[in-house]
Amino acid sequence: MSSCLIRPATLRDAKAIAEIHASAGGVTGGDAAARPLPNGAPSLDRQQVFWREAIEFGEPQLQVACDAEKVVGFVGFDRCRDKGTRPTMGEIWAIYVAPSQWNQGVGLALWDAAREGLMEEGCSEVSIWVGLGNERALRFHELAGFKRELSSARTVPAFGARVEEIRLRRKIDGL
Repeated sequence: MSSCLIRPATLRDAKAIAEIHASAGGVTGGDAAARPLPNGAPSLDRQQVFWREAIEFGEPQLQVACDAEKVVGFVGFDRCRDKGTRPTMGEIWAIYVAPSQWNQGVGLALWDAAREGLMEEGCSEVSIWVGLGNERALRFHELAGFKRELSSARTVPAFGARVEEIRLRRKIDGL
């Protein structure tokens, strides 16, 4: 189990978050920006600006995992962005862990932090979009109690490519 500290992200964390995100490390969701696509993918500077704005405006809510003072992972979560969902549906927008921390419990600690934050917001369910080719993320979320919604499979454009993804869901208070 991880001994990392989970805390709210601050503006000074934006660079580390962007670096982890750009490296495609960790337990990834349906976030196509995580895939290493050299043509048209946002630069590290653009990703850092994106994450600084997310931290500043609180959308999504961001928590970071720290090993000593070093950011080794992050999770972004908030209300679900999918049209037609109930206001009690939350969403994991992104969850990433540095490869050096894989299999150390960091992803689980981040998921727990997001679950607690979503419960505080009054959410009773949570979803995440995961790329169908991302077996590591699919396995992680299924072990965390998420179930695939087969009817949700879709193909989305992502930086000059097309990515197939599927939504996974679970109740927040239990499996």
